[in-house]
Amino acid sequence: MSIRPHFPIFDRSAFNHTHPVQAIAFVPSYLALYESGELSRRVSRLESMLASCDICPHDCHNNRLKDEIARCYSGYLPIVSSYTPHFGEEPALVGTHGVGNIFFGNCNLRCVYCQNHAISQNHKLERKNEVSFERLAGMMLELQEKGCHSIGLVSPTHFVPQIVKSVEIAAAGGLRLPLVYNTNAYDSMAVLRLLEDVIDIYLPDLKYSEEEYGYQYSKVRNYPAVARMAVAEMRRQVGTALQLGNDGLVKRGMIIRHLVLPNDLAGSEETLRWVRDDLGRGTTLSVMSQYFPTHRAVSTPLLERKVREREYEKVLRWLDRLGLENGWAQEYEASEYYRPEFENREKPFQGGADNFD
Repeated sequence: MSIRPHFPIFDRSAFNHTHPVQAIAFVPSYLALYESGELSRRVSRLESMLASCDICPHDCHNNRLKDEIARCYSGYLPIVSSYTPHFGEEPALVGTHGVGNIFFGNCNLRCVYCQNHAISQNHKLERKNEVSFERLAGMMLELQEKGCHSIGLVSPTHFVPQIVKSVEIAAAGGLRLPLVYNTNAYDSMAVLRLLEDVIDIYLPDLKYSEEEYGYQYSKVRNYPAVARMAVAEMRRQVGTALQLGNDGLVKRGMIIRHLVLPNDLAGSEETLRWVRDDLGRGTTLSVMSQYFPTHRAVSTPLLERKVREREYEKVLRWLDRLGLENGWAQEYEASEYYRPEFENREKPFQGGADNFD
C-alpha cells in the first residue's frame, strides 16, 4: 500500500512526524528487570494468577496450572501456531528484515470474521502445538538470529505468564530485541500493569465503539470500555510519542490499529473521536481496509461483503476532520492480498503480506 496524502506520516525512506519524536540508543526495558530480579518476581506473580485464571477480563477462574481449560481453551503450556519473519506490519516496525512474529494459538475472542481463525478458533488441532517455555524462548532467539528487528507477540493475552517466563529465559540467552504486544485489547488491567517495562511496543486493536457489536460479532461483553481502559494504560506506560532507534525503526511506543468493517459496524467515527479526545492528536494510528468476509462472516448479515470504497474513504475523511495526522492508512485494495494461509505454518503470508508498502 502507499500512504494516503492526507495521512502521510510514514514511508520506507524517511520518518516525517508532525509531533515530537524521540530518538534513542535502544536497550530493551526488560533487561533491567531481568538484571534486578524483578522480571523473575513478575513471572511468579503472573503464574500465580493461572491457579484461578484471571489473566483476561473473562475471569474464568479455572486452574490452568493443572491444565483446566475454559473460554480460551488454553491450559498451562503456551501454544505456538507459527513463528516467522513477517513483512506485513507497519513500515516503521518492518524495516528490511521484518518483525519476528510469534502467532499464539487460540484466543479470548471469537470474532466471526477472524482472518486467523484457522489457529485462533481451532483448539483441538492447536493443542498439538504446545511448546515448552525453553522452546518459546528459543524461537525468540532464532528470530533475532535471522535479523528480525523486534519480536511480535501476536494474540498474546491468554498466554502472558508463559510469555514473560520465556522472555526471562531468552534474556539470559542473549535476547536484545524490543517486544511488540500485538493484541485485540481485551486485556486485564492487572496483567497490563505487570507488563510495564516488559513490553516496549504496544500494538492494540480498537475493534468496536458499541458494546452490542462486540458481543454479537466477537462474543465478549463490554468490549469498548475494556479495550479503551487497556489502551489508556498502554499509553500511560510508553507515552504518546514514538521513540526510534538508530535504524529509524520504532523501539518504544504505541500504535493503535482500527479495522474498518462494512456497514460501519466498527463505529469508526466514535472510536477515532475517543482517540483524539482521550489520548490526544499525537496518537499514532493504523487504519486498515483489509477486511474480507471469511470464517462465519460469509453467512453473517451485514458482514458478508467487503468494505465498500466509499465507506473506507468516509473513515479517512474523519481522520482529517478530527485532526488525527500520525500513522498509516492502507490502500483500499489491501483486502485482495492480505489473506493468511496457515496451512503453511512456516510461511503463512507468502501470498503478499506486505500491505503497508
